[in-house]
Amino acid sequence: MDSNAQQQNETQNVEHEKRNINLCTQNLKTIGKAVQSYLNDNDDYPEWLSDLHSKYLQDTSNLICPADKENGQVFHSFNEDKNRSISYDYQFHPEYREEKSEQRLIYGDAMPLVRCRHHKNQEFTCLNLSFAFEVFTSSGNWEYTPEDMYGSPEKAIEALEAGLKHQPKNHLVAEFAYTTLVDLYIDAGRMEDAKKFVNRFKMTMNQDNLKTWFLLGELLEMTNQREEFLTIFEQLEEQYPEDRDLLKQLAFIHDKLGNSEAAAAYDRKSDPKYELWGKVVSDFSTTDLDGKPISLQQYRGKVVLLDFWGVWCGFCSHEMPILKMVYDTYKDQGFDIIGVSLDDEEAVLREYIKENDIQWRQISSGKRWEEDPLAKQFDITGLPTQWLIDRDGKLISHKARGEELESLVKDALKNDS
Repeated sequence: MDSNAQQQNETQNVEHEKRNINLCTQNLKTIGKAVQSYLNDNDDYPEWLSDLHSKYLQDTSNLICPADKENGQVFHSFNEDKNRSISYDYQFHPEYREEKSEQRLIYGDAMPLVRCRHHKNQEFTCLNLSFAFEVFTSSGNWEYTPEDMYGSPEKAIEALEAGLKHQPKNHLVAEFAYTTLVDLYIDAGRMEDAKKFVNRFKMTMNQDNLKTWFLLGELLEMTNQREEFLTIFEQLEEQYPEDRDLLKQLAFIHDKLGNSEAAAAYDRKSDPKYELWGKVVSDFSTTDLDGKPISLQQYRGKVVLLDFWGVWCGFCSHEMPILKMVYDTYKDQGFDIIGVSLDDEEAVLREYIKENDIQWRQISSGKRWEEDPLAKQFDITGLPTQWLIDRDGKLISHKARGEELESLVKDALKNDS
């Protein structure tokens, strides 16, 4: 294809995407009008968007995004409509309703009611219909970027200040609002306002909930109040000396303060998996994504990375270029990777693997870590988690991530065991 034809093709693709966005926007506005009518008649929102048909929404094509190649496939399976194939993620179905109702007390009607994630290669991730029936674009996690909803950082600060005056009973429901507001203050050069806000939070927080203390620690770290962070968490350690998450927080803050020995000591106290280093990793026997048998035993004689990850995990996507670089560099020297995907949608997983040209084998049970058998076997509590295993099947590290991965692989390959 010559350059002119290629440019013409790219222009056509851009125009096609614009048309899809415009059509999807019209769909969302039509859905909004239907929800309004339903709300007026029933004094409540529908349980599912399919409840709008046919009295409030006669044309079901409005429930299909033109960019949806599957003709009715939501991005997250847990948002799948129980009665009809629909492209849009409805945010007020029965499983979400209680949480979203609490969030509305903070964010108001600017927050999303219906979301579409089918528009790729755009500056935005989601096209949204708000509870106020306005259409706006946003990042995937709208809580992180409230300026998308409110129109500007200044308006976001004003809205969150007002919303958080409600003093939610469960501070953890408002966790993103607290951290985001502090971020907005800092970005606006209002550090003193940020610190005052953190002090107000301390006065109202539920002191009987340890997770709320973790949120306070995050806010103190964000506002550079690290010594206070350390003092508070040393006191908490006296109350909860065996709590692993608390010990992790102490490892974190010691590291931030440059206390490397204390950080390492708390890191080891918080994680019993360190006791597995140098020991043979328990084997497993299952099938890979293509249905072929796979086990750790098959990889004896190689240095292998057991990578627990998910397409939905942003940190995993950030890690993927590093994995590919290390794999391409050392695959001919005795290094390999086994991916353990904790995705529950095979089509999304396969598309990601194809788009990113991932060459190593993948295992997928179609379940997330709460139910995945390998995640249970290896006690996986966060993603990505990467276990590096030597040629004899012994664990080198269960934290073989980021910049450290390549040096660990190089050292392991030098070992002739």
